[in-house]
Amino acid sequence: MGNIPEQPVAQPSEKKLQNEQEQEIDLIALVKRLWKKKIFIIYVTGAFMFLGLLVALFSAKEYTSGTTFVPQSGGEGVSSSMSSLASLAGINLGNMGGGETLSPTVYPQLLSNVDFIKDLMYTPIQFEEWPEKITLFDYYTNEEYNKPTFFGTIKKYTIGLPGLIIGAISSKEDSSDSKMAAGSGLNTLTEDEYSCMKILTQQVSITINDKDGYIDLSARMPEAVASAELATAAFDLLEKYITEYKIQKAQFNLDYINERLEEARADFEKKQLAYAQYTDANRSTSSATARIDGNRLKQEYDLANTIFTELARQKVNAELQVKEDTPVLSVIKPIVVPVEKSKPKRAIILIAFTFLGGCLGCASVFGLDFIKHQGSEWPRKWKTEEEEDAEMGMNKEEVVA
Repeated sequence: MGNIPEQPVAQPSEKKLQNEQEQEIDLIALVKRLWKKKIFIIYVTGAFMFLGLLVALFSAKEYTSGTTFVPQSGGEGVSSSMSSLASLAGINLGNMGGGETLSPTVYPQLLSNVDFIKDLMYTPIQFEEWPEKITLFDYYTNEEYNKPTFFGTIKKYTIGLPGLIIGAISSKEDSSDSKMAAGSGLNTLTEDEYSCMKILTQQVSITINDKDGYIDLSARMPEAVASAELATAAFDLLEKYITEYKIQKAQFNLDYINERLEEARADFEKKQLAYAQYTDANRSTSSATARIDGNRLKQEYDLANTIFTELARQKVNAELQVKEDTPVLSVIKPIVVPVEKSKPKRAIILIAFTFLGGCLGCASVFGLDFIKHQGSEWPRKWKTEEEEDAEMGMNKEEVVA
């Protein structure tokens, strides 16, 4: 048998090996470059660490308070049991349907409702610094209560300066439009109310847990008691608006029946009095005309009595329907005054600024090298690796000489 030629073992291509070696060399070179500039990186990291320390120390405190609840309303079981109890009393509920259902997914949209926000911003809240309760509108718009912080002032006149200029220009242009809108009877907001609305929509939040079926409402304020009071006010208003929406159909029906019932009551009492007076006046009269008039008054009285009785029963039905349609927000976790502040998280701020400073310091080394390689003279004291090596070689030559 002839010898079978051996198959050559597959070897990695020289080009691939060369690329891998170049990548390793580049990575080592980058690390060496960063190590040479470690003092610069430490300075940058230290500066950001100091800045983070200032931010952590002077950031405004913030407390978060909230509640967890589950919305509930009357169902078919409640409706059937109510019908059974009402039938025992001779009341027929019939096929009166419940009010429209407000989906819990719509609850967060109430925070953008102008009427809801207005009610919330004019709710008195207790703050530690002032003995009397003040409204949130005054707290956020009146400089007597809302004293700007150091960082807030810097931010306002640096980052927020373009917004101040634009706002000053637009406020003059929109003042006439606001007056026209206010005179037309439309629902409007003043500039202060609008700014307060933007703050409150950030301070109050509603989160829906679709999986477990509960809803979280939370409120953030600079003080613990104020955060609990704001959460309580927001929850009470939320319950009020949900209830009004849910029972508005049944309440409208009840109001309509009450109006008709008062009319029927007045008519019934009038017919009752007329029939009684006629009976007393014609007690001894036996004429056919008197009997006919008496029967006519008796029929009018019976008809008025029937209408009044039926409307009274319908009123009971409507009242039961209102109670059945009234939603209940079952509180699972009640609102309590928080003990610990939720912000600022000083350790996280310090770590974040330190990490950011380290990354920015490393990036600055490569960025400044790139700028110098493009022939720029700035920064003058910055030297690339080649310049440093050349300077080191010259120093060595001088020492040897």
